[in-house]
Amino acid sequence: MRAPREPFRIKMVEPIRLTTRAERETALAQAGWNVFQLSASDVELDLLTDSGTGAMSQEQWAALMIGDESYAGSKSFQRFREAVREVLGFPFVVPAHQGRGAEGVFFGAVIDPGEIVPSNAHFDTTRAHIEIRGGIALDLPVPEALDPRLEAPFKGDMDVDGLVELLDGPDGERVSIVMLTITNNAGGGQPVSLANIRRVAAVAREHGKKLVLDIARFAENAWFIREREAGYHSTPLPEVVREMLAPADAVLMSAKKDAIANIGGFVAVGEDEEFFHRLQARGIVSEGFPTYGGLAGRDLDVIAVGLREVLEEPYLRYRIGQVAYLGSILSEAGASVVQPVGGHAVYLDAGATLPHVPVEQFPAWALSCSLYLAGGVRAAEIGSVMAGRDPETGENRHPPLELVRLAVPRRVYTSRQLEQAADAVAATLAEAESVRGFELVEEAPVLRHFTARFVPLDRRLASLSAEAGSV
Repeated sequence: MRAPREPFRIKMVEPIRLTTRAERETALAQAGWNVFQLSASDVELDLLTDSGTGAMSQEQWAALMIGDESYAGSKSFQRFREAVREVLGFPFVVPAHQGRGAEGVFFGAVIDPGEIVPSNAHFDTTRAHIEIRGGIALDLPVPEALDPRLEAPFKGDMDVDGLVELLDGPDGERVSIVMLTITNNAGGGQPVSLANIRRVAAVAREHGKKLVLDIARFAENAWFIREREAGYHSTPLPEVVREMLAPADAVLMSAKKDAIANIGGFVAVGEDEEFFHRLQARGIVSEGFPTYGGLAGRDLDVIAVGLREVLEEPYLRYRIGQVAYLGSILSEAGASVVQPVGGHAVYLDAGATLPHVPVEQFPAWALSCSLYLAGGVRAAEIGSVMAGRDPETGENRHPPLELVRLAVPRRVYTSRQLEQAADAVAATLAEAESVRGFELVEEAPVLRHFTARFVPLDRRLASLSAEAGSV
């Protein structure tokens, strides 16, 4: 496919330092073979995350200048609250410094030890917030989600039959809330259908449970609903969003994704004002006064602009198209790409790419390191390292798929720059049989992938670790 045309002009540029393979080997060895620990100056194409890494528009930059930094009752908060009401349809909102701050406020109010939170698939920080409170984060993806080659329109859906079985079974009373993440980040960036959202909401309601949506990428999910779900092809995107979110009792949002802001998040609540006040009280303790929530007023204004801007059709057509273009050129380079391509990222099937690396040696981690060494491309492992250890047994958890995510920052890279990722994949595939796994030598008890340190099982690379003093 052809690259999509960018619906914007570039007004400011940042130089990128080009590196040699030898320099990248040294940098990664010093980082303990963890791409999260690399200096950004050592990365040429940074596809680690789309969270907070987007380029703001001229309207967002202008909004910074009208930020009201009053401690209480700022005009910036009023504009932010109005945007949440107008775009998302929720009357009550608790701002937070970012998405995991919102999760901390929310789960602190709804989770007790031993309670279960089912979801289509929990991502890393959500799972961590549930588990550190003694809860159980249960994934209930549809069977189609586990086949990376299958072309299905809504592989992010929840297994409704599995949810009914859980709620009707002996553990049903232990279910605290029901969650859906749209799009499904842990499941390949796949969208969730409106029909599935409504079915899950109906089941939750029948069993007296609240439905909570993680809507970090709500605009991208709405785009896929309009493109793929019968009856919505001519529906304006703002209407799709309102219908998509209407079944939810509350939503969690990282504004660093589909509000195209560099910081910020929130919890928004529907008509349950008592529940809102419970969350607001917790927010005061951890995030700050209810009208700033750990954010400067100018950041609230940026989010307000971004929530509206993200639904502009030229932007979303380009956004989805650029990620699809990346998927097509990676496939042409020979990569095993999870199909169909998701909304914010392309996911590589590391298990298929490196079948000789056992899961105990972290094949997705090995692939992410190889991409960096081959072409200066930083990507994120979505596999056994991120999955962490079972809280009860202490054993490593091995998810059904070992994936590497190449997440595209919004309005940052040109399509020509993304072709560097295809070059890195081609170079990695050319030497794939020689790629070896890793031994995990240092880890934190929670969210270990951010700070863990490794030793390569490749002897030559292991010698670099010794030289760098990283072990």
